[in-house]
Amino acid sequence: MNKDKLNYQCSYIKCILESLLLSVIYVSSLYVWNSQHSRDHPLTIKKRFLSVSFMLIFSPLYTWYFINDKTKVPIWYWLGLKWDGIFMSAASSLFLTCILFLGSLCLICFKNIQLKNIISIESIKSNLTDLIWLRNYVVAPISEEFTFRACIIPLLLQCFQPMTTIFICPIFFGAAHFNQWIERMHAGVPCLDAFIMSVFQFMYTTIFGAYSALLFISTGNVIGPIIAHKFCNHMGFPDFREMFQFQEPKRSCLLVLSLVGLILWCILIKYATDPQIYSNQMNWTEMNQCNTINSSNNFEQKFL
Repeated sequence: MNKDKLNYQCSYIKCILESLLLSVIYVSSLYVWNSQHSRDHPLTIKKRFLSVSFMLIFSPLYTWYFINDKTKVPIWYWLGLKWDGIFMSAASSLFLTCILFLGSLCLICFKNIQLKNIISIESIKSNLTDLIWLRNYVVAPISEEFTFRACIIPLLLQCFQPMTTIFICPIFFGAAHFNQWIERMHAGVPCLDAFIMSVFQFMYTTIFGAYSALLFISTGNVIGPIIAHKFCNHMGFPDFREMFQFQEPKRSCLLVLSLVGLILWCILIKYATDPQIYSNQMNWTEMNQCNTINSSNNFEQKFL
């Protein structure tokens, strides 16, 4: 069975390389434009909008091409583009992510930020004409989740089990953010400081990527990861330094709520990621082409 073992190992490598290549193509598409402007310059943002628009077309075609069995399930089911369970996926993903940011949400309340100022007509009109806002809260969540979750996860699931995929997939997503190391240096940030910032960004984007991959595999719908991504971009990393600047008892309240939110999230995530509540009929293990070879190898090792 040496030939089967070789094919088995090659299939794993093939899935990794296919996923890596798509990640590289996504990041490279942002830099095909020979622009000397910063990433926040309107011209740079508009050009990158064109790049990610291209990726929204290219990525699913890329996934479809490298999927081995194209007959079992329609491609849009693999990509999480379906109506079944869409509202439940959106609501539960938002609720679960809000629980995780319980302390940060309370911080907003303590800072006396009026909700009506956030969702007012004037604020909405202003945001829709703000290219940076559109990039951070609309274009980036949609394009990144579609490519790094909806299109890469099906490639990995051809060989890896769902739980393994949840931890492999975000590595590509986190590494893709290292491109900002160079951008920070071009903006005048010292090399070491830019590197440390990029490492920190890699860490928390990888952690979020695992959470987002879990949402995608559990719900079978891409809308949940997109909403979670948008919400996390809006909230940012919890600002514990600002929490410590409050006087007691507000300071303790913020810290306790942050801890309570994390504990509740750990408890609820088990129930909120049950595929049955999302009408998710996708059996991801069926598309695992390595299962047969792996089972054969295990049989040989055990009984021969």
